[in-house]
Amino acid sequence: MLAAGLAIGGLGLLAGVGLAVASRVFYVYVDPQIIEVEEALPGANCGGCGLPGCSSAAQAIVVGQLAPNACVGGGPDVHTKVAEILGVEVELKEPEIAQIGCRYSVAKADIKYLYDGVYDCRAAMLLNGGAKECPIGCIGLGSCVKACPFGALSMGDDGLPVVHEDICTGCGTCVRTCPKDIITLTSVSNRILGEYTTSECTAPCQRTCPAGINIPEQIRQTVLGNYLEATRIIKERNPLPLVCGRICPHPCEFECRRNLEDEPVAINYLKRFVADYERASGRRLQLFKAPETGRRLAVVGGGAEGLTAACFMARLGHSPTVFEAMPKLGGLLRTVIPESRLPRDVLDWEIEGILEMGVEAQTGKSLGRDFTVASLLKEGYEAVLLATGGWDAMLMRGQEPNVEQSVPGLYLLLPVSLAWALGIDVPVGKRVAIAGGGEMALDAAKHCLQLGAEQVTIFHRRSQQELGLPDSELTKLSDQGIQLLFRSTLTQLKGIDEQLTQLVYRQLASGNGGDSIRSAPGRFKETFLAVDTVIAAGGRLPEMIFVKVPSLEGEESPLLWQTISPYHEPPPVRTEGVFDTSEPMSDYRAAVEAIGAGRRGAASVHLYLAGKQVIPPENMITTVTKVLDVGQVENLMPAEPRQKMPERTTEERVDPSLEVELGLNEEMARQESARCLNCGLICYTRSKYH
Repeated sequence: MLAAGLAIGGLGLLAGVGLAVASRVFYVYVDPQIIEVEEALPGANCGGCGLPGCSSAAQAIVVGQLAPNACVGGGPDVHTKVAEILGVEVELKEPEIAQIGCRYSVAKADIKYLYDGVYDCRAAMLLNGGAKECPIGCIGLGSCVKACPFGALSMGDDGLPVVHEDICTGCGTCVRTCPKDIITLTSVSNRILGEYTTSECTAPCQRTCPAGINIPEQIRQTVLGNYLEATRIIKERNPLPLVCGRICPHPCEFECRRNLEDEPVAINYLKRFVADYERASGRRLQLFKAPETGRRLAVVGGGAEGLTAACFMARLGHSPTVFEAMPKLGGLLRTVIPESRLPRDVLDWEIEGILEMGVEAQTGKSLGRDFTVASLLKEGYEAVLLATGGWDAMLMRGQEPNVEQSVPGLYLLLPVSLAWALGIDVPVGKRVAIAGGGEMALDAAKHCLQLGAEQVTIFHRRSQQELGLPDSELTKLSDQGIQLLFRSTLTQLKGIDEQLTQLVYRQLASGNGGDSIRSAPGRFKETFLAVDTVIAAGGRLPEMIFVKVPSLEGEESPLLWQTISPYHEPPPVRTEGVFDTSEPMSDYRAAVEAIGAGRRGAASVHLYLAGKQVIPPENMITTVTKVLDVGQVENLMPAEPRQKMPERTTEERVDPSLEVELGLNEEMARQESARCLNCGLICYTRSKYH
């Protein structure tokens, strides 16, 4: 017994010595701050920060690879505690939550095949792509619900996942679990910046809306009687619903699926109803704003586009100022559209709401007369968005057209040509570029030479063959000092202080036959050209963003600036370059298109400030995108006649200041909204489901 005890004791002593030696040899120092941060984290190991677990996250936070508020599962209290441990201040971060991108469960959608295998969405996806005809639709087996580490998801009675917003932390576990990519993380800013893509479930109406309103959800909330919520959904993409509810030509209604059976849903009347409801309630909706960034932005032009851009800039956290040449904001909405269509008190209500978002306005201030692009940049504005309209807009506002250079070195071809015809001197400098214009551009080029220009370059989007110009004519023009560049487009302007000094253009590489710049995007080379003046063939100044170019010189060095074009529809739908040929005209449709352009302008500035590329998202749905759809509707719910807009009688229309259309009442709005089929990509409400 004694021998056995000594043997066991000896083994224990030997093991202890070995462990002591091993601890010295293999000792790994752990920073106590890392331990403290890890203890402050929730321990969910959800991976929302991009790392595999909270231990990895704590280490990354301490060494500065992650921000103190990187833990999406922890919330503000955790972020504050981590910041205190590190001795820093935490930056406010807009919360994100999960969003389900499907409207109909397998029980109600067209079935692709019956699945009876492993009860997991990812397993089902491996077999013929899920159980729906729709390539986007939810498989419905609830794998996302099981994967959520916070219990923020459940399966609803309709067979689709439900997000419990008060619990969701935006960790992204459900996003990574879903094999159909129908779950995304969203925030108000994401929805402001977002565009509809082919990977999303969208209805024909919302794909067609120039402002990009989520029309099915807007109408669904109207059906439920949630009128303020319906208005909020509209204002998420369109800050002027009262205006659009009166003057929009509603292209969305032309794509409504009820057209296949009877009459479209009166989408625009319903938009007006809920917007009127908000105004009549006396309670303006408090829309979400991202945390303040302190970045000052300037918007030149107080019409529909400029007001929209400024509103969304403010909602993205920036501090915008609108500069408007007229005494009041509104642009053509105020000066052209009659009060019988758009009462001025209605317009004023909309504008007041935009100003309340934190938008500053300076009226009676004209670009080129009271300030310049360079002066705004020197005053500390980080970007200047040009949304002024053009020569046609000046005429429609009753202003005298002029040829002053409101933008450094930039003229419009028509007013310049008219000025020359009247004997008015318009100096152009030694180096001139003309964008487009056909025969009129050639005449202008020759006149520039007479005024002392030494070289004139004309840019054409089309090829020499398309324009029908023989080589002999090009040689003759070249001898005069006129160069024609075909299949080319201007993409950027650059300058110093108040002077334009350079432009950047893209030209299709040789060997592309008769392709135009529109039909063959991407196969081009980019070139710089020194210029003093650019003359653009168009009725309006282009949408441009002016920004400073970082300089290595001291503070007293000249201001270097350049332009950035806001993103629009990607080529070949919309031509590339500063001077786009598909610009909208000054009509009612232009108002809603201008609203869409204003939101994209704000998004473009935001992307630039964030150091990201100013380009449309991949797979963005455009006016020519082929999207899966249906050519007929079946088992439609009982037909109901479309509600007619109540109007004043002929006798009551004597006063031109009185609005002709009176708007739907609540009963009419509820009946009309019930006609909506709540369409998805190929799905819609059918009577057999009720």
